[in-house]
Amino acid sequence: MTSSQRRERIVVGVDGSPASLLALGWASRQAALTDADLDVVHAWQVPSAYGMVPAGDDWEQRDRAELDRAVHDTLSAADSARVHVRQLRGHPAEALLEAAADADLLVVGSRGRGGFTGMMLGSVSQQLVVHAQCPVVVLHTK
Repeated sequence: MTSSQRRERIVVGVDGSPASLLALGWASRQAALTDADLDVVHAWQVPSAYGMVPAGDDWEQRDRAELDRAVHDTLSAADSARVHVRQLRGHPAEALLEAAADADLLVVGSRGRGGFTGMMLGSVSQQLVVHAQCPVVVLHTK
């Protein structure tokens, strides 16, 4: 690769849900096939109930530990050279759209941890399909 060539970049959203772990595995295989970099992105927010933020928990640290566990359990050691793990604070759709602004591909699971369990497509994946500036792959669990 010459200095003027840019390696392709795949962004995958991971929230620890079964669909996001499926997306992580698929994105990792696609990155290996296409010799692309893989950006594993987890967006986090402090949960609030009626405008109040619960005290006494380090949400960022807890979510980082969950992200690291998902990456460790899903990816092989051979993937480590191409994988970049990022944790972003903010709404998942906004954070993933920003992270994938110049990506070649965005990969997500069909449903995360929130919302209505009967829906085929969650609100975040819907927003990404509509607003992303690159192709989006949405993976469904059985």
